[in-house]
Amino acid sequence: MPAEPTVFSQVMGFLSHNDFNRCVERYSGNRNVRRFSCMDQFLCLAFAQLTCRESLRDIEACLRAMRPKLYHMGIRGHVARSTLADANENRDWRIYADFAQVLIAQARPLYQNHSFGVELDNTVYALDSTTIDLCLSLFPWARFRKAKGAVKLHTLLKLRGSIPEFIHVTAGNVHDVNILDILADITLCQAAKNYFDEQGFKGKLPSISTLKQELAELEKQRRPLYAEYKKANQKFKDLCVAKSNASRILGVDKNRTASRGHDTEF
Repeated sequence: MPAEPTVFSQVMGFLSHNDFNRCVERYSGNRNVRRFSCMDQFLCLAFAQLTCRESLRDIEACLRAMRPKLYHMGIRGHVARSTLADANENRDWRIYADFAQVLIAQARPLYQNHSFGVELDNTVYALDSTTIDLCLSLFPWARFRKAKGAVKLHTLLKLRGSIPEFIHVTAGNVHDVNILDILADITLCQAAKNYFDEQGFKGKLPSISTLKQELAELEKQRRPLYAEYKKANQKFKDLCVAKSNASRILGVDKNRTASRGHDTEF
């Protein structure tokens, strides 16, 4: 009798393996990997998040307790605490960051017409933060208090669907008010991007790397021109000084001539 798919495998079935594999290939995530692939790592972390596991030991104990079902859950590698710890330390985090953007892009259209109880013309956002406690012996750079380490995760949520629009990690003592300046810059850049897209320039604007290369070329061209500008500017200043001195001398001579004529009349 064929085994029924687990609830976890059914939930993970909504994920696009092709998109995930593209993210892995982009950063060579499976290079020199024999057993525990990036997909295995992602499934273990997803299982830990959905079941509220609190540590690597907790994840290992829970998954090993149902070892006969791991294959049906999609996990092909051997789950061990040390293996998962090494994967978390050595794998490129951008793999999962890019895949998260893919999932968010898929989820946004699903909540486009979702109502949250209040009829508003514009989009509503909520800014909140979560303090994540860290061990100072392992993370000495994250000092929060005298004997406590922490970082703060600032999240901007779109209330229509509760989808994160912006996430920023700072030190534990940074207040949410300080994040508003960053959000203002991001909003301005997003508005400019939307404007160019509406004008038909989507995909035609130069990339940041191209702009940096052009800026470097302009800097090279500016240096010799700036030297010539300094010489011309100094020459102009000298001429202004000479003109001022000449005007002052001629003014003194005129005053002397006028005073002599005045004495002769008497």
